[in-house]
Amino acid sequence: MSSKMKFVRSLLKTAALANVPKHIDYFSKFSPSPLSMKQFLDFGSTNACERTSFAFLRQELPVRLSNIMKEINLLPDQLRATPSVQLVQSWYIQSLMEILEFLDKSPDDQGVLETFVDVLEAIRDRHNEVVPTMAQGVIEYKDTFGQQDAVTDHNIQYFLDRFYTSRISIRMLINQHTLVFYGHTNPAHPNSIGCIDSMCDVTEVVRDAYESAKMLCEQYYLGAPELELRQMNANNVKERIYISYIPSHLYHMLFELFKNAMRATIENHEASRTLPPIKVMVSLGKEDLSITMSDRGGGVPFRKIERLFSYMYSTAPRPTFGEKHRAPLAGFGYGLPISRLYARYFQGDLQLYSMEGFGTDAVIHLKALSTDSVERLPVFNKTALRHYKLSLEADDWCIPSREPLNLAIYRASK
Repeated sequence: MSSKMKFVRSLLKTAALANVPKHIDYFSKFSPSPLSMKQFLDFGSTNACERTSFAFLRQELPVRLSNIMKEINLLPDQLRATPSVQLVQSWYIQSLMEILEFLDKSPDDQGVLETFVDVLEAIRDRHNEVVPTMAQGVIEYKDTFGQQDAVTDHNIQYFLDRFYTSRISIRMLINQHTLVFYGHTNPAHPNSIGCIDSMCDVTEVVRDAYESAKMLCEQYYLGAPELELRQMNANNVKERIYISYIPSHLYHMLFELFKNAMRATIENHEASRTLPPIKVMVSLGKEDLSITMSDRGGGVPFRKIERLFSYMYSTAPRPTFGEKHRAPLAGFGYGLPISRLYARYFQGDLQLYSMEGFGTDAVIHLKALSTDSVERLPVFNKTALRHYKLSLEADDWCIPSREPLNLAIYRASK
């Protein structure tokens, strides 16, 4: 390539980047279009049309990217200025610009659909490290500026919940398109459409997650609690439990919960020769699929439960970034909060109930019906904006004091 051509391309790229704020402003005016699990399954069936998917994604992906990019700009200046957050922001800008190049292209033109898939896969690969990189940015921010006020912590928590949910949804759209039209059938999951298994065997995923966590636990502690697994299909007692779901999402949630339960159990029973088992119950009803995981890990105080879902807090020692020889058992502080986001993404939830001195029950709730499993997506609007403008006001409940009020002194001062 001649130096003149390189110069022209550089100018075009600079001009395109200058228009990024305008593109973000334009596409953020539209709300994302949430899809149900049934819509994903129906669209990805044998009659799937790649051109229709292309037309939808080239509009929907910029909307989802732009909605969350507007919120990045509302973060505290010191957090947004960290190298890690700057890097994440550059990834999002690059991905947005690459998608926008297809807005005026026809799917009937030669090579457009194939090039579009290449771009989607490049975006997915580029965003692989978004979660740990953003977590690194939060750590850089905490290390530099120390403990922040409650409002700042609330804003960061609010943003990260929405940011990571948006990322999950964007990867979902990309995975469905690339797997449905360019993926290969997985013999182990013949009922899969894209990354969704229409006959997801829940107990099989539970066992897979347990075995992976057990292997990791044994590397660290040279032992692991056993698993006691039961299931109840309230709709048909004789049948196994199947739902339409993304096995990788369910595996992620269960793996995180098993890691936490195993670590707590072993550390709470160091002096014991035997470890109490981790008990899992899977129950399918008419509306809900529920999974309860119970451990004897000593529990946590009630006041710390919600803190376990905070990105600014972790109970484990912080691991070293760059250690890739094996996954840490805990430490970065985003395992539980992101697991809850996976559950909530399709209208479910993840809750913890703890008895300090005994153990903890973790409960995953999922929708049993594919029609009820609808994407839960963040929207940038005036309501979201108000969340970032909260002020620290006096509480309307009394704050407990260690020392009782001396009424004699109070009367004397009058």
